[in-house]
Amino acid sequence: MTHKHKLVIIGGGAAGIFASVICAENSTDLEIIVLEKTRQLLSKVRISGGGRCNVTHAQFDPRKLISNYPRGSKELLGPFHHFQPQDTIAWFHNHGVELKTEEDGRMFPITDHSATIINCLLSTAKDRGVDIRCEQAVRSIQKDGNRFTLHLEEQDRVECDYLILATGSSPNGHLLASSLGHSIVPPVPSLFTFNVPTSPLNDLAGISVDDVEISLKGSIFKQRGSILITHWGFSGPAALKLSAWAARDLHVCNYRTEISMNWIPSFKKEEALDLLCKIKQEKPKKTFDSENPFHLPMNLWKRLLNLSDIPIGSTLAHLSKKNLSDLAEWLTHSSFSQEGKTTYKQEFVTSGGITLKEIDFKTMESRLVKNLFFAGEILDIDGVTGGFNFQNAWTTAYLASLSISERTKEP
Repeated sequence: MTHKHKLVIIGGGAAGIFASVICAENSTDLEIIVLEKTRQLLSKVRISGGGRCNVTHAQFDPRKLISNYPRGSKELLGPFHHFQPQDTIAWFHNHGVELKTEEDGRMFPITDHSATIINCLLSTAKDRGVDIRCEQAVRSIQKDGNRFTLHLEEQDRVECDYLILATGSSPNGHLLASSLGHSIVPPVPSLFTFNVPTSPLNDLAGISVDDVEISLKGSIFKQRGSILITHWGFSGPAALKLSAWAARDLHVCNYRTEISMNWIPSFKKEEALDLLCKIKQEKPKKTFDSENPFHLPMNLWKRLLNLSDIPIGSTLAHLSKKNLSDLAEWLTHSSFSQEGKTTYKQEFVTSGGITLKEIDFKTMESRLVKNLFFAGEILDIDGVTGGFNFQNAWTTAYLASLSISERTKEP
């Protein structure tokens, strides 16, 4: 009688559950166990996209797709040629779930409910005989020859031939990996909003501006896109992307730095000032609060006038060159003091994890330990907001699972 291979996956999140399903679909001679330390499976899937689950992103060119990963872009290029968003869409379609694309490229189930994705993954795992065990924390791992021994609480042990670590940003996952010889890039937060308690705009919370350039003063980091003014500072896609790309630098300065905002990024200060002077010359009897030449949200525009010492209702003829210069400065170089970060809803992503040079990205196998594989956010890979972190989970889980499935078929 032939020995039935056993795979254990540590972590019941997106990467772990998807890995179990792919393995089960591609190997009939494999016992698959998922160990999840908490009571709840797929917790990030549940809360993603405000409970709708941002499954992936409609970017089907691998070279463009990798530009959305502040860390791991080079390593993901090859994997995305094997399993990318089109493949994610096809997989869910083949399992009865249709996805839709929103204007910004984010993709959600047509039901607009994360339970659709959760039910699909868990029911497929159950139908394929995957053994999912919750509240099973792994304390330590030993490698004995070609097999792993996992020590759980209360002297419980599980042995296996293959092991996938898919523990997300969990410190315990990093400890387990380092005990097997892997090095860890210390995790720091990514994808967070900017806490600016002294901002003169905080009472304008709820105002969104579609095209803004936000940057960190004295650095190379800047992003252009939509900004949301909040009662604590700034959020929105451009702010979140900036937090991801500058995650390590922001951590080093303890999230205390100067943020600069260009509310009219098509203009430099001199160009904005020239236009303001021209309008003053051509329409001296007009008022700026009625003119609003840059078509900013009216309450924001009026606040910028106020910050430039321009009284609401004053005619352009009464404005000095200094008034106009101050307004041009506020429009193109508004400066704010960041004094901390705020988590983006509950969608907490970290920069850091397993050092990427220790992984074979053709198979997702450890270069240090045979038959040890990694998937998802445990790796030092993180994407910006928009479905990219889940795509990393689907892709790396798929490659790890396919590699194991192929290996179990070897004579």
